[in-house]
Amino acid sequence: MEVDINKQEMLQRKKNAVLVDGVFLNGPIADARAGEKFVEDACKIIMEEVIQKAADVTEKVCEWQPPEKLKKLLDLEMRDTGEPHQQLLQLCQDVIRYSVKTNHPRFFNQLYAGIDYYSLVARFITEALNPSVILLAVASIGCFTRRCKNPHRRYTYEVSPVFLLVEEAVLKKMIEFIGWNEGDGIFNPGGSVSNMYAMNLARYKYCPEIKEKGLSGLPRLVLFTSEECHYSMKKAASFLGIGTQNVYFIKTDERGKMIPEELEKQVQRARKEGAAPFLVSATAGTTVLGAFDPLDKIADICEKYGLWLHVDASWGGSALMSRKHRKLLHGIHRADSVAWNPHKMLMAGIQCCALLVKNNSDLLKKCYSANASYLFQQDKFYDVSYDTGDKSIQCSRRPDAFKFWMTWKALGTTGLEERVNRALALARYLVDEIKKREGFRLLLEPEYANICFWYIPPSLRNMEEGAEFWEKLHHVAPVIKERMMKKGSMMLGYQPHLGKVNFFRQVVISPQVRREDMDFLLDETDLLGRDL
Repeated sequence: MEVDINKQEMLQRKKNAVLVDGVFLNGPIADARAGEKFVEDACKIIMEEVIQKAADVTEKVCEWQPPEKLKKLLDLEMRDTGEPHQQLLQLCQDVIRYSVKTNHPRFFNQLYAGIDYYSLVARFITEALNPSVILLAVASIGCFTRRCKNPHRRYTYEVSPVFLLVEEAVLKKMIEFIGWNEGDGIFNPGGSVSNMYAMNLARYKYCPEIKEKGLSGLPRLVLFTSEECHYSMKKAASFLGIGTQNVYFIKTDERGKMIPEELEKQVQRARKEGAAPFLVSATAGTTVLGAFDPLDKIADICEKYGLWLHVDASWGGSALMSRKHRKLLHGIHRADSVAWNPHKMLMAGIQCCALLVKNNSDLLKKCYSANASYLFQQDKFYDVSYDTGDKSIQCSRRPDAFKFWMTWKALGTTGLEERVNRALALARYLVDEIKKREGFRLLLEPEYANICFWYIPPSLRNMEEGAEFWEKLHHVAPVIKERMMKKGSMMLGYQPHLGKVNFFRQVVISPQVRREDMDFLLDETDLLGRDL
């Protein structure tokens, strides 16, 4: 019956055909019914192979294949003609099969993990709607309470009304948790971009003429950051034309925290050299050790020398949600800007990254606006104050705040707090277990969810800890990592760091992780490495 209807439709189109440049313009070119059927079948595969297996520890974390073999297993070639739906569905299954299951309870490899079902649904919605929130979103607590005539919004309301209001609400709450009375903000594609935004904003604040006149004639600008900072600070300095040699890396203590006295020495050094210090970037939750810089003392130095204080809290910012652990970020309210990634500890789904700015004088807009007349017409039929959002270097921009908003709505602030508290409690449990077990050694007592440790196989346990011992130990972690990947039992990262030989870095994030998974991690590490 359906086939007959389709034939009748085709005959009718041919009968009333309109031909332009050799192209028939009658009816849509896409087969909606076939497309809908494909989406329906693909969603079943996603549900069965990804979502329903997310918390199943009997499933493999990964089905490891070397690159050349994987190329042969996957049909990667794009052809002149399209392929049938069954073949496309098989491709979907193959992609899922050979991808790393970051939602697996035993995926400990990165600073993101697990599955948040509410954020996932939000992503389905935004992918289906395909909206753009190009140009910015901000929030001002003072503006909300005073009901300002011209609240600062992003892009144009006509294109993205719902997501505009959602992002505004999310930024407002994040600003509150930092401890500011008012502020501004934008969601960016990654914490690295947030750090670059902050660096450029600090430079613009220091010398506004750079926007129009460029770098010529400027003094040698210098910024300061910890030697444990994220590598994006160095990249940003290169990208913005500041130069990596003008990034002064400040010494850290044995826990990886910036030493304020060393910072002040370097600021004084730069001034004696005739350079122009303009920015200090502190870190709240370093990538490897999970260290939190002493923000209050750093803020004192910034105030003394008139420097912009940026805090890269991409990883550690989520501790602000916990009344028990927010003390780790004591002094963050004194920062001029903060990078915070809810897609990490709060599991809002990659990517979900905000830059928050204390200054509420339209500094973001002044720094980044281009005044595109084809977007911001003044004779629209609605309140055009909602269109004042020219504050992003991007044009099209994803509505990333919606994922976090949906999760926050589902769990509430108390649920997000519980997520942070449980992750850190599991980290504490693992630390206590490491101390009990022969062959495991902590690098240091962690203050966050990063647990760094060595596994020392039996063959090295009675060896004198000289150069040969450390050289042999350096090769242990890579071998264990290879074995766990090929077995698919778990994923755990390792690295050398600041003169220390390779060690494991375990990170607890996912609420699907149980105490039993912590025990398994240690048992499996010993099983895979005891013969080395």
